[in-house]
Amino acid sequence: MKKYLRAITLSLILTTLFTGFVFAQDDTPTDNEVNKVAHQLYCPVCENTPLDVCPTEACRDWRELIRTMLAEGKTEDEILQHFVDQYGDRVLAQPPRTGLNWVIYIAPPLIILFGAIILFRSLKEWTKPKVATPASGEVRSEASAKRDDYVARLEEEVKKRK
Repeated sequence: MKKYLRAITLSLILTTLFTGFVFAQDDTPTDNEVNKVAHQLYCPVCENTPLDVCPTEACRDWRELIRTMLAEGKTEDEILQHFVDQYGDRVLAQPPRTGLNWVIYIAPPLIILFGAIILFRSLKEWTKPKVATPASGEVRSEASAKRDDYVARLEEEVKKRK
């Protein structure tokens, strides 16, 4: 029995020695979380380059600033607003839908719709067969009068041959 008691005690001691404490994960945001916010911003220095893929040192610093702000518990909207306050609306990937910026969202679909209507009407007009409209009786040209005379004589000849 002593052997079993010693074996159990030894296994308990070894188990407690080799078990480590499980720590909670760091509060440091991951690269994916940082890039999710950075993707919504454009580099204020480089032209037309999203902040999440910009290779400049300034952009690395701004991504670290985003990481720090996320670690402090700030929301995406607060971070975006911080960058707008610092650099203006031009850093946003999607401009705010206020004021004259609505034109950016409304104009392209309207232009496409207007173009489609014009194209549809033009195709309809192009494929429609042309119908000859007779001229009014009062305004007859000399050529049409000769033609009518010719047709009348031709019809008489055909009747005589029958």
